[in-house]
Parts: sequence; structure tokens; C-alpha cells
Amino acid sequence: MDQLCIVTTGGTIDKIYFDDKSDYQIGEPQIGRILDELGVAFRYSVIPIIRKDSLHITSADRELIRAAIAAQDARHVLVTHGTDSMVETAKVLATIPGKTIVLTGALNPARFRGSDAEFNIGTAVGAVQSLPAGVYIAMNGRIWDPAKVRKNVEANRFEAL
Repeated sequence: MDQLCIVTTGGTIDKIYFDDKSDYQIGEPQIGRILDELGVAFRYSVIPIIRKDSLHITSADRELIRAAIAAQDARHVLVTHGTDSMVETAKVLATIPGKTIVLTGALNPARFRGSDAEFNIGTAVGAVQSLPAGVYIAMNGRIWDPAKVRKNVEANRFEAL
């Protein structure tokens, strides 16, 4: 992997809460800070595309994300994304040939103690380096085919269809 291209779209991973998980905004992307703190041994660039809760991502937003990734020279792309509509975005990105694209996010904000953000990012970084071209989701310690996974909202985890 020459350089990892990271595209950020918002989602819980970047949320900042102001009172008991009700009033929030999507803050600055956290992935660069996380990778720097972990001292990773690869070069990366972070491209913030949008800052939205994934329930508010539109088909036009997905096309913007797809076009931005398609325009990059990098063959390895990691996308941070909200978990509620991650699968829909992954299906749109599947139209991009010749790249390994891994989407990840967090069920709790990266700023929260005990967040799954670092673990999911680590899983995604390993996956994007080792998998063949295609689109994948890295959540809950597993690599998923977007066509065969869903978010179980009640259990707050991803599971096979």
C-alpha cells in the first residue's frame, strides 16, 4: 500500500454531544488524530467530503462520495461513515472498479471512553491492505460483504442477512 486515502463523511464516529446524547453536531474527522496517536507506519491523506449523520445522507451525497473516490489515484480507500446507511453507500461505491474500499464507523463516538472507533479503524486498515479490489464493511471485528450484511439496530451491531 503506497498511501491510504481516507474519505470522511461524518457519522457517530465524529459526533460531539453537548447534553446526554441528545444535542450533537458532527465535529472534525477523528481518524487522523487516532492514526497519529497510534503511530501508524504508512502514509495517509484525509479528505473530508461531508459531515452528516448517515440517516441524512442523500443519493446526491452518495454520488458525491463515489465521484470523489473514483477521482483519487489511490487504490486503497478507507471511508468513515455513519452506521445507519453504511450498507447503502457501500452498494453505490461498488460501481468503482480497481480499488479496495473499506467502510467503517463507530457505534459510539470516538471521543467517548470505550468507543469501538479505534478497533473498527484498525480492522479496516488491515482489511484495506489485504483484500482484493472490491467494497467491504469493517464493523464489530468482522469484514462484511455489503450485499450480505445489515445493521441490527436493536442489538446495535452488524450481522449477516
